[in-house]
Amino acid sequence: MQTSNQQIFNNWGIVAKGWYIACASSDLTTGQAKSVVICGQRIVVFRGQDGQVRALDAYCPHLGTDLGIGRVEGNWIRCTFHHWAFNQAGECQDIPCQTAIPASAKVQAYATEEKYGFIWVYPDRVAPEPIAEFDELRGKALITRADKAFERSCHHHICMMNGIDAQHLRTVHHLAIVMDLSLEQNQSGRQIDFTMQGTFPSTTWRERLGQRFLGSTYTYSMRYADGCIGLLTMMKHVRLFPPLHMIFAYNPIAASDANHRTQIQPIYVTADRPGILGWCLSQWLLLCTRLAYYLLRDEDGKIYDNIQFNPHVLLEIDQPLVQYMQYVNRLEPSRWSPFSSGSGSATSGPTWYPKAKLPESHV
Repeated sequence: MQTSNQQIFNNWGIVAKGWYIACASSDLTTGQAKSVVICGQRIVVFRGQDGQVRALDAYCPHLGTDLGIGRVEGNWIRCTFHHWAFNQAGECQDIPCQTAIPASAKVQAYATEEKYGFIWVYPDRVAPEPIAEFDELRGKALITRADKAFERSCHHHICMMNGIDAQHLRTVHHLAIVMDLSLEQNQSGRQIDFTMQGTFPSTTWRERLGQRFLGSTYTYSMRYADGCIGLLTMMKHVRLFPPLHMIFAYNPIAASDANHRTQIQPIYVTADRPGILGWCLSQWLLLCTRLAYYLLRDEDGKIYDNIQFNPHVLLEIDQPLVQYMQYVNRLEPSRWSPFSSGSGSATSGPTWYPKAKLPESHV
C-alpha cells in the first residue's frame, strides 16, 4: 500500500481512496443514466442492458456535455450533443461524423459495486478491495433498510470518531461503562477494527435495566474502511439479542464559501432469515437497530454541528482517537483531490489537522 506524505485527517483538500455512495440501487433502472455529485465530482452512472452499473466522469471530452442527459445503448452511453458513444472503460467507440476516433477521446472510468441497497463508486478504474462487510454476516443474504441521509457541519473524519470516544459515553449519554479497547488492522491497512468491552455498572435505573435484560457485560465494535465507511456492531455477546448492525456511509460536500459539510447515510443491516417468523425477527432487529441509533444520535448532533476540532490536550482514554487519526493519515489520496466543486478547481485548502501523536498522560 502506498503511503501518502500528506496529512489526510480532517483535510478538506484531500479525498482518500475509498467507496462512496452514488445513489440508491432502485434509482437506476436498466437503460437509465444519471449524473451524481460524489465528493465534489460530477460522475455519470448508468445501468447497461446486462444490468451492470458503470461510472465515468460526467463531462464528454468533446465539448463538455453532461453524459447524464445522454442515452444508454446496450452497455454504452451516448452523449446527447454530438452522439459520441463511450464504453465502460471510458473509451469512445463511435463518432457519427467520422470513422477515425482520436486516442484522447476518452473519459476516466471508475469501479462500481452494488451492496446494502446502494450503488458505490471507487475513485479508480479498479478497486483493490470490495466494500467492507460484517464478519457475522459474511456470505449471508441480507435485508437492509436505509434511513434518511442527513448533514453535519464538520469533516466526516471527526464524525466517525464518535463511535470510539469512550469518554463521551459517560458525559453525553450518561452511560458509566468502563471500556477496554482492542485494535486490529487488516493487511492492506485500509480497514481498522476497534472493539470495546466492559461491564455494566448498576448505579442508575438504565444500567440496572440493561443488566437484567442484556447481562453483566457489553461489547460493541466499530469497523472503519477507507476512512469513509463505518460499520457498527452493537449488542455483541449479550442475552436475548443477536448482534445489531448498521453502516454509516460518508460523503464530503464541497461549498463555494468553504462552509463544507458532510452527508451521512445510515443503513440498517441484518440477515435475511427463512420463513415468516424469520422475516418478522429480521424486521424486529432492524427496528431495534434504528431505535438504538436514534437514542444516541440527537444527543451527539448538537456537538458535531458546533465543533472546531483542535485537540491541544489528549488523555490516555483518548488513545483510540489518536490511533484512528494515524490510520487515516496512512490512507491514499485519490484523483478527486484537491477537493473540487465539479469544475476542476479547488475550493479550499486543508483545515487544521493533528500530527496524531499521543502526548504523555494528563490523567
